[in-house]
Amino acid sequence: MCLSIPSRVESIDEHNIATVDTMGVQRKVSLDLMGEPVAVGDYILLHVGFAIGKIDTDAAEQSLATYQEMIRLAEAAEER
Repeated sequence: MCLSIPSRVESIDEHNIATVDTMGVQRKVSLDLMGEPVAVGDYILLHVGFAIGKIDTDAAEQSLATYQEMIRLAEAAEER
């Protein structure tokens, strides 16, 4: 099973490589597998260094909020 966290496109270079932000972590990913245009500000899903799909902003933000809550709960459990 693959779990993909939505990542926001910060920039795209001339080689079709995007710099994305995934919950505060920046990384470079290839856009070569995308079948639709990707623009700065879009949210995308990643798999092993490749963008594999776009996700709309509302769904991405809901998903990110859920991940943040999971992290908060895990940290709280560790403190006990």
